[in-house]
Amino acid sequence: MAAFSAVAHGRNPQIEAILEALARALQRTDGKSADYFNDFLDNSLGKTPAGEKWREILSFVSYFPGRGTVRETAYLEGKAEGEVKGILSVLEVRGIPVPDSVRERITTCTDLDRLDAWLDRSRTVAQAEDLFTEDPDVPESTPDQA
Repeated sequence: MAAFSAVAHGRNPQIEAILEALARALQRTDGKSADYFNDFLDNSLGKTPAGEKWREILSFVSYFPGRGTVRETAYLEGKAEGEVKGILSVLEVRGIPVPDSVRERITTCTDLDRLDAWLDRSRTVAQAEDLFTEDPDVPESTPDQA
């Protein structure tokens, strides 16, 4: 309904706020639905000022990355999800048990640099907890806490 509203109000002076709210809502929508509504709005709004604003909001390739566009956010979330799956897969293939506390820490992390480091370490660690031993800002746990 919000997408249809955006099309219907494409000439409204408030269209920028409408489109930004819609983009935020699409960030919480699964990828296929978000892609569908993005294409729908891109085609429906066309070369109007509202259409240009929509493409600006959703622009992924940017000279100024990190602006939090819907596509950029979805891309980064997908990349983090892939890193998480990779870490867990490597540990599984190597026959290394993953305690729930370690699994939770891995699956809730969104820092791509940290996930990448953990993925590299997953190839050589002796136990899952060893993924975290080189994280300087995270206190190491005692054997009782592991």
